[in-house]
Amino acid sequence: MYAIVDIETTGGHASANGITEIAICIHDGKKVVKRFQTLVNPQREIPIYISALTGITNEMVQSAPPFEDVAADIYHLIHGKIFVAHNVNFDYSFVRYHLAAAGYDLQLNKLCTVRLGRKILPGLPSYSLGRLCRHLGIGNEARHRAAGDAEATAELFTLLINSDTEGHIKQALKQNSKEQVLPANLPKKDVEQLPYSPGVYYFHDQKGKVIYVGKAKNIKKRVSSHFTGNNPGLQRQEFLRNIHQVSYQVCGTELIAFVLEAIEIKRLWPKYNRSLKRFENAYCLYAFEDQRGYTRLAVDKRRKFSDVIYTCNSLLDGYNLLNKLIEAFGLCPKLCFIQTNTAPCIGAAGSQCACEGVESVEDYNQKVNNAINQLKLALPTYAIRDEGRTGDEHSCILVEKGQFYGMGYISHYFDANNVQQLKNYLTPYPGNDYIKNIVSSYATRYPDRMVVFA
Repeated sequence: MYAIVDIETTGGHASANGITEIAICIHDGKKVVKRFQTLVNPQREIPIYISALTGITNEMVQSAPPFEDVAADIYHLIHGKIFVAHNVNFDYSFVRYHLAAAGYDLQLNKLCTVRLGRKILPGLPSYSLGRLCRHLGIGNEARHRAAGDAEATAELFTLLINSDTEGHIKQALKQNSKEQVLPANLPKKDVEQLPYSPGVYYFHDQKGKVIYVGKAKNIKKRVSSHFTGNNPGLQRQEFLRNIHQVSYQVCGTELIAFVLEAIEIKRLWPKYNRSLKRFENAYCLYAFEDQRGYTRLAVDKRRKFSDVIYTCNSLLDGYNLLNKLIEAFGLCPKLCFIQTNTAPCIGAAGSQCACEGVESVEDYNQKVNNAINQLKLALPTYAIRDEGRTGDEHSCILVEKGQFYGMGYISHYFDANNVQQLKNYLTPYPGNDYIKNIVSSYATRYPDRMVVFA
């Protein structure tokens, strides 16, 4: 038995919106055998644009029962049946959420008439309920009302059952099918052809634009995990509705996938990615010339389009670095903003210090230049050589003078002992501190995979 459900709501996600009307058609696989319909008081205002679409006003639902008063009838009517709807995850998320609030735990198999329509009746110009019904000659005198849409969906479902010569409905209901959990507009074949490999995957909208980029140790498993559960939140429901296609890039290792994800998010700026869009280390070491001509070092927050000598994870890390440079090269703590009071300079030069104007500009600036050069020389140049996408290649990431250069794949037999030669086989990419840090952390954990260049 099937419970064909349609609802009208105050908004697009269950956790912050109410149901204003629900209609259920019980279908025995041949015809509708029972019907249920009621207005519902959502106990909140119905937005004007929703009323304009559905015709349901605040006055109409004022005397209607709240959902908790009809929850028992709804639960017992659909319990043990297969939940069917047009874009089923939307209706199911609302009904399940509000039943749970009333104390009922709904756990049903689902069928989506959008997905079934694409499989059983391929090639139609649109699979929205209104256009699909017009194309198939299914009447609906009460569009955007629960009873009218439920009856139209029931008639559509009967047609789909009668046209299902290849057993798509039976296949979708198999326990391991996962068909019913997929977004309505995402073809199952897109998910079936995903590899069990590390890599980066892309969700695309109806126009092919990338709306989300993710990384994975196992692409197929990670993509499938996006569709499990019934999170009723606005972002998730909108996200699922907008997924029309998934593509991917296989990577040799999870590290390559981490780096590529960060690069692609910066390049594509996908709508539903939040993290990594603005990640930058907060503090940096800068050098500038003051009015007297002395070169001064300072730790400050990162500024766009500025020349950075060194990046720091925190202000404390920056001060620790400056203190080491002051001690090693005899720099002035006042000119480095470490000593900020008016007391005599605590630097090695004391009263002969540059801050007192005694040490010449040329002599002091030479010490600062020596410190900067030593700092840059200490930045390593190395490659991380690791597993490739196939058995006859290796993945390779190059860090040059402490900065991420790029990555790619090289032959299993390639002798990577020359930086310039190695660059010919790698693709340069824009780097950032996030990429630099994850590559550096990986190198620390797996020093045997490093190729260090002098």
